[in-house]
Amino acid sequence: MQRPSMIAIVAAMASLTACGGTSAVRVESAPQTTAMPPDEGLAAAAGVREQTADEQVNHVLNRLTFGARRGDAEAVRAMGVDRWIDLQLRPERIDDSKSDAFFATLESYNTGSEELQRKYPPPNQLLQRLQAKGGKMSAADSAELRQASAGPRMVLTEAQSGRINRALLSERQLQEVMTDFWLNHFSVYIQKGPPERYQLAQYESRVIRPNALGKFRVLLEAVAKSPAMLFYLDNWESQADSNRPRLAPLPGAGRGGAGRNLRGGLLTPQQQQMLARRRGGLNENYGRELLELHTLGVDGGYTQQDVINVARAFTGWTFPRPQLGGGAFGFNPQMHDAGPKIVLDHKLAAGRGIEDGEDVLDILSRHPSTARYIAFKLARRFVSDTPPAALVERAARTFQRTDGDIREVVRTIVTSPEFFAHAAYRSKVRSPFEVVVSTLRALGAPPDGTPRTAQAVAALGEPIYGHQAPNGWPETGDQWLNTGAILSRINFGVAVAAGRIPSVSPTNWRGAESLRDSPVERQVDGVVDALLGGGVSPDTRAILITGQNPFLASAAALDSSIAMTRPKQQAKGLALIVGLAIGSPEFQRR
Repeated sequence: MQRPSMIAIVAAMASLTACGGTSAVRVESAPQTTAMPPDEGLAAAAGVREQTADEQVNHVLNRLTFGARRGDAEAVRAMGVDRWIDLQLRPERIDDSKSDAFFATLESYNTGSEELQRKYPPPNQLLQRLQAKGGKMSAADSAELRQASAGPRMVLTEAQSGRINRALLSERQLQEVMTDFWLNHFSVYIQKGPPERYQLAQYESRVIRPNALGKFRVLLEAVAKSPAMLFYLDNWESQADSNRPRLAPLPGAGRGGAGRNLRGGLLTPQQQQMLARRRGGLNENYGRELLELHTLGVDGGYTQQDVINVARAFTGWTFPRPQLGGGAFGFNPQMHDAGPKIVLDHKLAAGRGIEDGEDVLDILSRHPSTARYIAFKLARRFVSDTPPAALVERAARTFQRTDGDIREVVRTIVTSPEFFAHAAYRSKVRSPFEVVVSTLRALGAPPDGTPRTAQAVAALGEPIYGHQAPNGWPETGDQWLNTGAILSRINFGVAVAAGRIPSVSPTNWRGAESLRDSPVERQVDGVVDALLGGGVSPDTRAILITGQNPFLASAAALDSSIAMTRPKQQAKGLALIVGLAIGSPEFQRR
């Protein structure tokens, strides 16, 4: 067979970005309508679907899971696409005992953050104690310091690899896709400070996942009260400015005078430090991101004064001992600004406490701008980088009609004609996280408790919990792909073929045994069926047949600074075909 031309390969890889686009959809206000019951809605949508029956099966497995495993397509086909979607929308009805049993063994997922940090303190804390003894560190001190590093590394590894392993193992795949969506929407940064990493496993498992398909208002409050978010956006130390009234007096601010407690006694050094911190004033970080990123969106109609007043409403939302890993959320009246506030034209009376923040969450979760913003982001995740305005409008109306029921908003989107349109099929580019997890699932890999699989995700450009800014990782294909990124994805497939990815075998997946000694053409057909949904372009098929990717070879020759190599000699036959399939445009799109 003739090898594909370089021009054809570049065009094929460039087509990965064809769906890209970040322009916002402007949704005009629409009159309230009476929505059809779910079953009637499913039937109506099914009647106008442009995709074939097989394409619909592939499509839901690509969009509503982290990639098909062997046998998944047959299971969806037997159940019916609509019944399968409905089941995935109700994860509580799906047995997930295998995944639960695995996570029951992980300490970070079953231990409070404060206890974790007490048991495994950051090495710098031990180093400071050892240095305080004076003199040079002994060999025993050095050994103790090395041993102390193992615990924090374990906590970090479990938090990052746990994200991958739950997505790999769970039968509740739509819930996991939504968990990934919300973790990116409510993004936190692992390097914010030592306390953050001790909180991540439970932020995922106790804050985000249980609420991923529930009411948006409940999810919003769970995030607002989570130590991970309170620490990341600094709200744990935000308090009333010195010229504002507080709900309760600070120590030393009563009749005892400065430097004395309310009983007239001298403050301890610890109390003096706490007092100085509490006099630090208002921090607007959480208030701004709550409006701009979590609810209304950047064009949602708020002002800078709204940002200030929202921040004031959340003063006192904190948690104890953040430098020791945290603890549970608590409201501190000594930090709370008790003055009157106006948020988006809603008046909050003076003299109130935690109710200020709770009322703000009510206001924001029911605001039309929030409905449109969340509907747009969900439609962009599931349908297109530039989702149709009519679909966003319908999803926003569902959000408002159901008081922010995430399950029903998602149902509106994933049963819509737009979701099953020809234009939506294979139009989304997989993120690095999705590329790695879908590879693991397709090849039947077991969970990996080492940091190496998470490192593979990072090498492709998306370190887990590694986005420093609060806006999260990109959701559009054009942001993920450039020449270097495309080469990295092809090279990832080469690494799989060469057996360099932990726990992943390119030739031991179910069904591979019948292909190992087959002619190349039959091996290609088997891999296309198993990994690529049964259909590929002529150019991709030519690459799989010849075992060579001209794009990889030519690009590496043009830019020697890119550390790419052609497939190694040890990656031959079926393994090589699998690796090249993983690097193909068909696998990189979902």
